[in-house]
Order: sequence, then structure tokens, then C-alpha cells
Amino acid sequence: MDDLEQLKEDVIDILSPIKPASAETKAEKDFLFKAQKTESSKKLPPYYSVYFLFVELLGYKNLGQFEKISWSIPIDYNGIAFLIEHRKFGLGIFAQNAENQETEANEIAIRINKAVKKAQPFFEKLAENAAKKSELNVINNSHKLFGRFTYFLNEFKDKIRSEKSKKIDDVLSQARENQDTAAVLNWLYSTNQSDDWLALAAIDAFFSWTEHVFIHLAILNGKITTGQEVLDLAADDWSTKYKSAISLTEEKGNYYHSELKLVRDQIRNFIAHGAFGKDGEAFMFHSKAGAVPITLEDKKRNKKFSIKGELAFKNEEAIKLIEEFIGFLWSGKREPAKTYIQESELPLILTMVTDGQYRKAMESVENMTELVEYLSAQQERAWNMD
Repeated sequence: MDDLEQLKEDVIDILSPIKPASAETKAEKDFLFKAQKTESSKKLPPYYSVYFLFVELLGYKNLGQFEKISWSIPIDYNGIAFLIEHRKFGLGIFAQNAENQETEANEIAIRINKAVKKAQPFFEKLAENAAKKSELNVINNSHKLFGRFTYFLNEFKDKIRSEKSKKIDDVLSQARENQDTAAVLNWLYSTNQSDDWLALAAIDAFFSWTEHVFIHLAILNGKITTGQEVLDLAADDWSTKYKSAISLTEEKGNYYHSELKLVRDQIRNFIAHGAFGKDGEAFMFHSKAGAVPITLEDKKRNKKFSIKGELAFKNEEAIKLIEEFIGFLWSGKREPAKTYIQESELPLILTMVTDGQYRKAMESVENMTELVEYLSAQQERAWNMD
């Protein structure tokens, strides 16, 4: 940053009279071990902002890690010692006597919040620099997103099974008995509508899950190694994400890409982007052949309207295709990835792409299982700290 020094001066002014603790700062002999957490600790911004503010921007001393303490920064406030610490139960302002020094702790919290807001350009620069490197973890929500898909999928299947068990003959017989033909029409209409809703919900959830999974597969396969590449791929379209995870030259790779893209374009996109009719038709134009539906098309392909017949896929056919693809996705050389992405909920660690650990793990399910167990144990220890 060109004006970093000026930003530092501004932040120092905002924090004043807070300054680094020194030999002149008054503190009891056992202060480091008996400091008490103040109520004003609840008012502090996120722990990382406070750390970056004091240590990265202003160069305050960090006393390091202790048991159940991640980092500790001693400060001087009007000549009296306080600690800003990130402990097992959270970030806090610690004083020699929390009850008697609550007023000062509150003033410290106010100044820190103001300083963090002022230092926002510095934090943004840190994030920008980090994104250009591989020192990042990419959050893995695959398990949750797949759970959403399976929920709607099971609801759709249960609905289909329920409808098949209730034969149309039984409905017709009951209607004749009650002389109520409208009841049959209403039953048929409501049944078809709810089938469509559940199928569309399942299809939408499937594509949401794949957009996430494809990025993680690209990372495990070493296709992307930096935060910027992850952001670029995340902003790209579904087709590009697919190709980053699955080669079109692979057996059935091109087949599933074409078929699923058709489902996405014809079923999901129409509904997701506010199409007027069930099949995406926006208008009916007059012709000697009768009313003809005009369908909304993908504007990225410079097509606004087209004449279309019925959808290429029915609900059950689309669902069947999706289920077949999921089996294909986790087969062959991608099988080890399922253990990491779908079953562990571990984040993807970009440094493990550059140092070759993921490449080795992708060689077999056994290698990946060993890596997942190791990282899960590390994560459990980190959670215990947090």
C-alpha cells in the first residue's frame, strides 16, 4: 500500500492512549497467569482482525502460544497493563481485576473497533495477497449440499411410489360412486404439479452440489493451486467447472456433459430464471397452425427466443440420469476423492496441492483414507482449541 505509513499513523491516533506494553507499564508480578477476562471482551471484533491490527500492521509483540492460548498481546492503557488474548473460549481483554477495571476495558474495546474499521484497506490487501498464493483453505460444503439433494430426491421417489400405489381405477371408481368427476381432475392436476416441484427441487440441488464438487475435484487433481484460480473457476459457468473436474475425452465424460447440460438448460435454467410457463415458454404467437409457444433461451448464446416442443427429459428420466452420473463421478481415478470431498467435510488445503500430498493421496483409496484420518485428527485438536 502506498499510504501504509499514513494508515498506521491514523490507526495509532485512534487507539491512543493504547500502546505496546513496556518496562514502565504497571503490572502485578503474576499478571500473565492470573489476568481475568472482562465483560467488554464481548464487544471486540473477530479475533483475526484484532491480531492483524496489532501484530501485522502495528508490530505489537505476540507472547506466543501457551496451554489453551493461541496468542497473547500485552498492551499499555494509561500506564496499566492489559492483555488481548485469543484463548480456548474466545477472544478477550484481560485485566488484573476485571470488575474494577471494566470501564477501562470498555474504552479499549471501543478504540479497537474504531481502529479495525480504519484499517480495513490493510485487511483487504492481506486478503488480496493471500488469494494470489496457495496458503489458503477452501471450505468444503459438499456433504451438506448433497444432503439437500438426497432429501428432495427421496421425497420425489416417495411421492412416485405413493401415487403408483393409489391406482387411477380406484380414484375413478370413487368418483363415479360420488358422481364427482371434478375430484379426479383435481387429483391428477395436484399430483402432477407436486411431482414437478419435487423433481425440480432435486435437480436444482444436484446442480448446486456439482458446481461445488467440481471445484474441489479440480483442486485435488492439481488443476488449480491458488485462491485467485479458485475464485475465477467459481465465477465461471457449470460447463467449465465440469471440464475442470472431468475430461471430455474420458469414456462417458462427454456423454454425461452433453446430457446433463441439456437437463440444466431445458429444465433448471428456465425455472430458475423466472420463465413464465412450465417448460420455459414466455409467449404464444399466433399462426395458421394455432398458438405456438416461444421459449426463453440462454442470453449468453445470443438467443432470446426459440420455438420448442416438449422437454427432452421427463422428471423420472432426468433423475435416473443424475443418479447414474453420481456413480460415474465417484468411479475410477476419482474414487479416492469421494473419501475426502464427500465423506470427511475437511477443507481443501491449497498448499497440499503444491507440495504433492494430494497427488499422492489420489493414487489410491487407502492413501486418501490415511490422509483424511491424519487431517481429521489435526482438525479435532484445532476445534478443541477454538
